[in-house]
Amino acid sequence: MTYSLAVHGGAGTILRARMTPELEAAYHAGLARALEAGRAVLAAGGPALDAVTASVMALEDEPLFNAGRGAVYNSDGVQEMDACLMDGRDRRVGAVAGIFGPKNPILAARAVMERTSHVLMMADGALKVAREAGLAFADRDYFFTESRWKALQDTLAMRAAQVEDDDPARRHGTVGAVACDSAGNIAAATSTGGMTAKTPGRIGDTPIVGGGTFAENATCAVSGTGHGEVFIRWCAAHEIAARMRHAGQSLTEAADWVVMRDLADHDGSGGLIAVDAAGNVTMPFNCDGMYRGKIVAGGPAQTFIYRD
Repeated sequence: MTYSLAVHGGAGTILRARMTPELEAAYHAGLARALEAGRAVLAAGGPALDAVTASVMALEDEPLFNAGRGAVYNSDGVQEMDACLMDGRDRRVGAVAGIFGPKNPILAARAVMERTSHVLMMADGALKVAREAGLAFADRDYFFTESRWKALQDTLAMRAAQVEDDDPARRHGTVGAVACDSAGNIAAATSTGGMTAKTPGRIGDTPIVGGGTFAENATCAVSGTGHGEVFIRWCAAHEIAARMRHAGQSLTEAADWVVMRDLADHDGSGGLIAVDAAGNVTMPFNCDGMYRGKIVAGGPAQTFIYRD
């Protein structure tokens, strides 16, 4: 049996100078739990779609990452979450945007895929589908984290003083997973709380098919994290697939071109994880770091934050 899995917990990481050994260990542990959740599915012969769902759920449950329980706040102090997953076997997609309530937004996206004829649903409509699917909901206390609230207050204070810096950690924050199962099928899943102090109603690249999430067996599965507006404008996830299909580039060549040229040259800081139907994995990024990890059949789980 062969399979491969990669996960990410967002790009634009905490600067090395601010990272404590305890916090770094917690990030590695969170990534490892996500890898194990997906690996368990793949090792039992399960499909890639189930594996990426399990991995993203584990990341949504970890307050350290900007999705689900750890989602950031918009400028009104409200959490609005987006999620998407895509099945490489037939390009089935489910996505949700601007929702609050479901403990695991990725399950709300999957409910859209499996219970409706639609691709992307938002707000109350998406929540209705989630409730009808029997998904677990939680209140604001469950989703509150002191660090996210402080980040909002700090950002609003900087804006008021007109001295806001360009810290990518505020613009970034997404979790995702890509997998290739033992049958050679691939899938991708992505979930996010968006950007700290974003304008209410803003939707990023995560739920946009071909922007931050994409999967088709013929080329690759991709989950991105970074400056979402640029990922959308450059159709980042789909561009990798297009380069593989039309230019004959390998997974690594195509992903590197998109991340290091298309995105980097247009203020598109961030990164992505990608896998193809042969089980190859790549995880390029063009910023200070990216919380990420991978595992292949018979090998150990590996997790990383910075380049070395």
